[in-house]
Amino acid sequence: MSESSEWVSLRQAADILGVHPATVRNWADKGDVPSRRTAGGHRRFRRGDLLQYAELQGELQPLEVQVIIQNALGQTRMEVGGGTLSGIPWYNAMSERTREGLRQQGRNVLEQLRQYLAHGAPDAELSNAIRLGKDYAIVLHRDQLPLPHAVRGFLYFSDFVINAILTWSEIATPRTSTEWGVLLRHVNTFINAMLLSIVEYYEAE
Repeated sequence: MSESSEWVSLRQAADILGVHPATVRNWADKGDVPSRRTAGGHRRFRRGDLLQYAELQGELQPLEVQVIIQNALGQTRMEVGGGTLSGIPWYNAMSERTREGLRQQGRNVLEQLRQYLAHGAPDAELSNAIRLGKDYAIVLHRDQLPLPHAVRGFLYFSDFVINAILTWSEIATPRTSTEWGVLLRHVNTFINAMLLSIVEYYEAE
């Protein structure tokens, strides 16, 4: 890897860590994440320093898994907190109580996915995905959201995890396309188990 490719912009650093650029700026100001300035005054961060920081924050979890989950959670927070969803019908149809419940549940889903991936994606742990899908469906069905709204909302947020994997595959240390393909299939298996559970609950009701 060349010297120039070792250094990334503030935005790229935020993508790597899965947080808002302002958060990375604050960490750099405090000295938590090393950075340097270009001649034009722009911040640059070394990839290795960012990955080391991510690993330290990961509580000894596999680095790829931890950063992917952190990235997805960061995207979710920015979407919800930034008002991006205010004009979307399925989001507007939810009560504030349901939105708050789903925010809490979303963190649990990401934690269960993290454990599923960290343990090697065993079939036995898909029971957690099925349970989580049912819990999601119960909350939305109680709020009288139709199944299409429930599915659209679920897919909207599950895409953040897929995007995080794609982002990480572009900026992480080299791995084979086969390894990334296996990881993506594991994530899809978990997501699909949740989605089928949602549909089955609605059909049963």
